Amino acid sequence: MAQTANITSFDAITAFRDALIVYLGKARPLLEEISGEVIRMRQWLEEDQRRHWEMQLRLRSRKLEEARAELFNATLSKLQQSTALKQMEVQRADRAVRESEAKLIMVRKWTRELENRTGSLLKQGEQFQSFLAADMAQAVAYLDRVADALEAYASLRREIKPQAT
Repeated sequence: MAQTANITSFDAITAFRDALIVYLGKARPLLEEISGEVIRMRQWLEEDQRRHWEMQLRLRSRKLEEARAELFNATLSKLQQSTALKQMEVQRADRAVRESEAKLIMVRKWTRELENRTGSLLKQGEQFQSFLAADMAQAVAYLDRVADALEAYASLRREIKPQAT
């Protein structure tokens, strides 16, 4: 007993192959964009924000020292109104310094957190990219071979059928 397959259409395999190619064309750039965004965020935190708040801390510390020096001078000159005003300036500058320190601490914290939270996800994304690049490319090639084999089988079957009748 000969084993035969009743193939009426292999369009579904071709359509699936085409859909897979479209999917691969969309998935790869999206994965690369995700990786790029995480890298940009890390650079923004590690470089831009850290540098900004370190600079702010230096500037505000300098202003605090200037305000303290002016308060000291006002205290020596015994001007009561001027001393109260200078004390308020020192307090304002001190709050600004503490704010800068807190922001810098938060930037450092979020730099570590970003790495902790995205490290494993990025690794999974890279593995998925490798899978798409290697295994799915092989799957498309396999679907090509299957479609070609089925087409050859169907044409062979058409050639044999008229001779049998």
